[in-house]
Amino acid sequence: MGTPCDIQLFSGSETNAQTASTAVVQDVQRLEAIYSRYRTTSFLSEINRTAAVGGSIDVDDETASLLDYALTCYEQSDGLFDITSGILRRAWKFDQGKLPEQSLIDELLEKVGWHKVIWKRPKLTFSVAGMEIDFGGVVKEYAVDRAATLCLNHGIRHGVINLGGDIKVIGPRDDGSPWRVGIRHPRDKDALLDTLLLYEGALASSGDYERCIVVNGMRYGHVLNPKTGWPVRYLAAVSVVGDFCVVSGSASTIAMLKEEQGIEWLKELGLPHLWVDVNGNTGGKLTAN
Repeated sequence: MGTPCDIQLFSGSETNAQTASTAVVQDVQRLEAIYSRYRTTSFLSEINRTAAVGGSIDVDDETASLLDYALTCYEQSDGLFDITSGILRRAWKFDQGKLPEQSLIDELLEKVGWHKVIWKRPKLTFSVAGMEIDFGGVVKEYAVDRAATLCLNHGIRHGVINLGGDIKVIGPRDDGSPWRVGIRHPRDKDALLDTLLLYEGALASSGDYERCIVVNGMRYGHVLNPKTGWPVRYLAAVSVVGDFCVVSGSASTIAMLKEEQGIEWLKELGLPHLWVDVNGNTGGKLTAN
């Protein structure tokens, strides 16, 4: 998935632990083969070839469930969490160190907007040619939750799944102690903002530090507002704890996208969370069972 992934499991049987971890790896590889935008053979690429010509395509139940979840996030975020906005990466080249032309952003925005998609299970129809779907904000977190379920199904009761910082704790360490999970400081890669003790549950974070550029002293991160085409500029990082990684992940991203309203939205959501704004102010509280 283009990121370091880690599985740590405790089991009374090495064979059982190996069987469980193998099942996890195979499932992650399966999901990557289906939903990677980098693979021309993936089903997502097939969807996007259909989108390119403004066509229709039938999808399987798993993809339909992911689309249903993405629709829920779109509605709950007032249209800010939008899986059609990935096309904006064509404008934002974070390895080039310069800002895109507004004309290119405006051109791409004409092809952004879930409201331009007609979704009636199992048929997905694109009303505007040249659109794209990107599951980047959903599938990795979904893979974490599936991995934890696979481990539980193999009798694993103590372990942690970490796919690029999206984390699901299956249960405490074998001696009953919690897992220590560090929350990275968004402005100092060698510093921790907080350390969370997790016995179970999921943790996911969003921030402006993984992919970004600094132009004239101003930081521009990779979390893009699908309505303006520009990076969010209020919150620097958000971490959310929940029962499911896919919920924690989308919640942290939606909070970033809501900018000034994100802090109040997190409070109303009721999940343990921690935020840092671009001025270094912090708030929220990460607590877990």
